[in-house]
Amino acid sequence: MSLTKPGDSAIAEFLDRQRESPFSYADVGATRGDPPRGHAIDRHSVQLAKGPTAVRRAREAIDRWAMFDADWIEVHPHGGPISAGINVAVLARILGVSYLNACRIVYVIDETGPIETYGFAYGTLRDHAEKGEERFTVIWDHADDSVRYEQFAFSRPNHLLTHLYYPLARTIQKRFARDALAAMARAVGRTR
Repeated sequence: MSLTKPGDSAIAEFLDRQRESPFSYADVGATRGDPPRGHAIDRHSVQLAKGPTAVRRAREAIDRWAMFDADWIEVHPHGGPISAGINVAVLARILGVSYLNACRIVYVIDETGPIETYGFAYGTLRDHAEKGEERFTVIWDHADDSVRYEQFAFSRPNHLLTHLYYPLARTIQKRFARDALAAMARAVGRTR
């Protein structure tokens, strides 16, 4: 937590310290199925468009972390690779305070078939205000050619401040979901 926005070198140092950090929760990979009990569950989705052009744009948007295209939140490294085991820092600026949170990509999804799913999930490390996991996916249903973006997460407080200000933390999580869905819709645009 800082009153000033950390620079790239400070963020790089923060990420370097996370190399050996374990996940801060036990149910790693649980966004593939049923979330664990005792967590807040968030599932949000938006219909993006239809057809192969929309799918291509949506996959490209996931690859460049477009869901973080908002004026108050960003991911580092900017446009970094999406691969299991990669650590990222999520920088959020809320009420004039900067919060740096550590995550690691848990798995990548690239499923084909009548319903194609593409994306990834990341989980929180010890240096994160929350503990849990979040999945970001693009889903193409060939039956109706629809393309949608979905976020699915489970979380609970990891630090004392998060416990004390839990209603604010939940408001911020909902704001991120709303802004992420809007960012993905902008990134894909309307096709067909």
